[in-house]
Amino acid sequence: MIKVQRLVKRFGYQYALRGVNLEVAAGETLVLFGPNGAGKTTLLRILATLSKPTGGQVYINGYALPRESGMVRRQIGLVTHKTLLYNRLTAVENLRFYGQIYGLTQLDERVKALLARVGLYRRREDQVRTFSRGMVQRLTIARALLHDPPILLLDEPDTGLDPQASDMLLHLLQEIGGARRTIIMTTHNLSRGLAIADKVGILANGKLSCENNSTALSEDTLRSRYQQITSEAA
Repeated sequence: MIKVQRLVKRFGYQYALRGVNLEVAAGETLVLFGPNGAGKTTLLRILATLSKPTGGQVYINGYALPRESGMVRRQIGLVTHKTLLYNRLTAVENLRFYGQIYGLTQLDERVKALLARVGLYRRREDQVRTFSRGMVQRLTIARALLHDPPILLLDEPDTGLDPQASDMLLHLLQEIGGARRTIIMTTHNLSRGLAIADKVGILANGKLSCENNSTALSEDTLRSRYQQITSEAA
């Protein structure tokens, strides 16, 4: 579903990605760990067609980026640090707005089903500005899932969430993953990331330094490897 070969991204003389290679099969969840500035957000922005690589090849479901970006965008749901929600609109109004952009049919039924799925149906007529951080994040994920994309890209979706909201997010991601959805998520939380991952990777200084099946790793092993890689890259 996703294939990246020798990916390079440079901003002026500064390298954000240095020859990254990775493959994610359909239905797999890849969780990427790494410190701030490691290149995680840059990688996701390239996969989401929001940024062009300096070098290397990127293929999404067989389409080459950036040349065939238009064929890829509808296949992607994106959650970033920006919610892309309108605070003075209700939960229903936000999802209807995006649904109309995508030209979705049976939109009202789709919106109701998604709000129920993320646990926000009772608050559907409330403005987003009245929501907690965790509720906003759940609505953001509903927005990203609205057009039923086969690929979901999540850039540190647990940032700023309290433990209860983080647990809700974890359970939601476990529910929406599986054979029909390919997920790449970045996070600083090793234990939560490992809990949903089929594969894990560690980005440090623009390089993907580790990539393993999650079943081969304990949390202690992952933590030790993470500390080693990030200290060597510092």
